[in-house]
Amino acid sequence: MPIRLQDVLKHSTLTPADPVIRAAAAIAAQTQLRWIHSSEVLDIAPLLGGGELLLTGGQALAAATDKRRIGYIWELAERGVAALAIETGAALPSIPSSMVGAAEAAGLPLIELRKVVPFVGVMEAINSLLVSESAAHLQQADRASHAMAVELAHGGSLDRILAVLAEAVGAEVVLTSNAGAPLASALPAGHAGDAGPVPASDADQDRARTTHIDVSVRGIPSARLSLHTLAGGDVNLARIAGNRSVDILALALLQRMPPGLKEMAGAALIRAVDSGTQNWRLQQLAPAAGIPPAAQLVAVVIRSPGSRQLRTTVEQLLDRVGRHSASYADNQELLALAALRTGKAQEDRSEILAGLRTLELPEGSISAVGPVASGISAAPWSLAEARLTLDVGAGDELRSSGARLTGALDAEAFAVERMAFHSLDAARREDFVRQQLGSVLEYDKQRRSQLAETLRVWLDSGCNTAQAARELHLERQSMHQRLQRIFSLCGGDPRSTGRLAALHLATRLAALHSE
Repeated sequence: MPIRLQDVLKHSTLTPADPVIRAAAAIAAQTQLRWIHSSEVLDIAPLLGGGELLLTGGQALAAATDKRRIGYIWELAERGVAALAIETGAALPSIPSSMVGAAEAAGLPLIELRKVVPFVGVMEAINSLLVSESAAHLQQADRASHAMAVELAHGGSLDRILAVLAEAVGAEVVLTSNAGAPLASALPAGHAGDAGPVPASDADQDRARTTHIDVSVRGIPSARLSLHTLAGGDVNLARIAGNRSVDILALALLQRMPPGLKEMAGAALIRAVDSGTQNWRLQQLAPAAGIPPAAQLVAVVIRSPGSRQLRTTVEQLLDRVGRHSASYADNQELLALAALRTGKAQEDRSEILAGLRTLELPEGSISAVGPVASGISAAPWSLAEARLTLDVGAGDELRSSGARLTGALDAEAFAVERMAFHSLDAARREDFVRQQLGSVLEYDKQRRSQLAETLRVWLDSGCNTAQAARELHLERQSMHQRLQRIFSLCGGDPRSTGRLAALHLATRLAALHSE
């Protein structure tokens, strides 16, 4: 009999923690558990298999940024974790509302443990119950995968192979391409087809009963297997059997629709660009991927909990804008390369930026578009600059034109910062900022004012006082008063001196270091 989340919350080892469900309560009653695990590591998601109740204390979350907390929620949800329980106390008095909102949106049950309990005791008690159930699931899953292999060996269609899986686990099974096109589907015998759209009130429960598994052919993500457990079915059995069937489905796909040379070469090309492979290898792979070696290119980096699921959408965007593209998803990062049209490289690049900013990405996602590279040999440089842009700009809140964070960062808008990071180490950057802005920063520190920020916005606006006042929501007179104070601290109006560029660079670097 499946062990559900609500049963565990009532177990004698966990009730002393006074657990309260803070998010996705609607699906908690139907959530089945595969295992209980505890960890204080925020990057734990890639190490989990799905179906776990994750127990964690509040120390790491208390020290993390709000953005990292939200990303943590989405990473766990994307991995298929059943629920997250957070212990609150002195370090973390309550679960941040941003995490509650993210968990509700992701459909991840979020539990607050309001009192301290030994996690080891909880895990020993509950996991002992889960072990026997897991062993039975593995036996059933192995029988199902063997039957699927027999069907494949006898030349059965994808529909017939999926029918074996659907019957074994009591689930509706659908196999789709990366583009979302249906390849095959099956229902257990005696069940009717789709009765219509799922009511909004049942959407969370419906999502909790659905498991998604990627199917790769020769290392190329080629399809997605979705198992929707029917009423009375066992979600854990469906998850285990689905994972056990991946190799059989990969063989079936390889026989019927093997990945083309272009796809395989494209993925290999991105990996080569990322690893810094010698130029001759890039020159060899680019034509096979459909990318002219001499073309102008641009690299795109997306960091997202759902990087693999974004791959097709991003490739479609890049193909629509440019001539050819290639992409590769690994862990939480999606890397892509697009060939731009001759004579219209900057126009195409701007269109890619605009397209990325309109994509619906999971919470906590951010992307960057690198500078235009002339030829495939310069592609590693564009990729490296896109990554550097994410590193220096992800926490920045620059409000100047082209630098506002909207989910997609423009490497060109961070050219000054990138140059400084390449040319100066951290200590020298700090020295430079102190030399140029030391008196202004000290004034801000003592009086909790924002003169350094005011100077940056004014310089970003091209020394346009009226525009800077509007961006800072200040009256023009107040803006003039701030500038006079800044000039007195900096040794005069910089517009008539050679210090203007140095001050501008210092204010941009100071904004990054203040995060």
